[in-house]
Amino acid sequence: MKELVETVCKSLVDVPDEVKVTQIDGEQTSILELRVHHSDIGKVIGKQGRTARAIRTILAAAGMKQKRRFNLEIIEHFEDTKKAEETEETE
Repeated sequence: MKELVETVCKSLVDVPDEVKVTQIDGEQTSILELRVHHSDIGKVIGKQGRTARAIRTILAAAGMKQKRRFNLEIIEHFEDTKKAEETEETE
């Protein structure tokens, strides 16, 4: 599933090298954490969240076959947020 999300998201964004997916497995549920470049967050989420919803739908359908539930979380880079906060403090 991790590779599936990576492949889909790399085809959507402008900076495919920044796409990183981390999988955290539980007993019946897996969490997929998606990190993309801050300028590409909107492309992955889509208008009114349609793109993110579509990716989650694909994960749900594929998860049924594996009898697992997959949750997709889109996470901003902490480094970028930290740099932005430091810039605001110095100004």
